[in-house]
Amino acid sequence: MKAVLQRVSSARVTVGHREVGAIGGGILALVGVEPGDGAEDVEYIARKVRELRIFDDDGGRMNLSLAEVGGGVLAVSQFTLLADCRKGRRPSFDAAAGTAEARAVYDALVDQLRRDGVTVATGVFQARMQVSLVNDGPVTLLLDSRRRE
Repeated sequence: MKAVLQRVSSARVTVGHREVGAIGGGILALVGVEPGDGAEDVEYIARKVRELRIFDDDGGRMNLSLAEVGGGVLAVSQFTLLADCRKGRRPSFDAAAGTAEARAVYDALVDQLRRDGVTVATGVFQARMQVSLVNDGPVTLLLDSRRRE
């Protein structure tokens, strides 16, 4: 599983002209699921989202976690994170999990974050979405559950 985390002052996702998810301060998580991703990958990404110290303390240093600042998460499924652009001009998405598997793992991640007390808003799985955000910092991080050593 791969995730791009962006520390945001606010973020929202719309489908058509309808807002389907929004948060104030927190993390926008763009999530890509690979074939074979499972419970360990979900736990790894959920733990990182909750515990990474990427929010400023009173001294302006990144010392606080999402849990410590009480921020929310806007989780958006994004299979394009798994694109292979090495050959030609058209990305290959062969490394992305199929629809049913990806949805199950993405839903498990959202459920895990909620069980851990995180407020989570979501996009609409497989929909064409417009994501708006105010990146705070900017702070943008890439997580890869298969490179966790």
